[in-house]
Amino acid sequence: MAGTGPRPGRASGNASGNASGNASDTLSDAPPQDGEGRFSNGGYNAGIAVFSYMIGGIAVWSLIGWGLDNLLDTRWLVLAGAFLGAAGGFYLSHMHNLTRSHTPNPQGGSRLTSGAEDGPE
Repeated sequence: MAGTGPRPGRASGNASGNASGNASDTLSDAPPQDGEGRFSNGGYNAGIAVFSYMIGGIAVWSLIGWGLDNLLDTRWLVLAGAFLGAAGGFYLSHMHNLTRSHTPNPQGGSRLTSGAEDGPE
């Protein structure tokens, strides 16, 4: 058969050292390490996530309040919805640990307060 040899421009050997020679095998499928998490680059992604939760909450609950205002013939539910959305967005941000300091704690994930590292006196 013609053309069964190595193609021009491609190496016939396995230079990467892996057994199968696939380029995708060189990429790691391991879970992210301590510093490689979802919000790991200096807090910028966490700030964007907090902002998105806040704006999303305000927008959704303001629209719900606006709909209730039109349905019930009131004028204050849109403002109540905006405050509820802001509080809900902050609550979600807090529950996703986006508003806390990101200090890794490998002993189970609970955060210690300052002075509690040494144990009881």
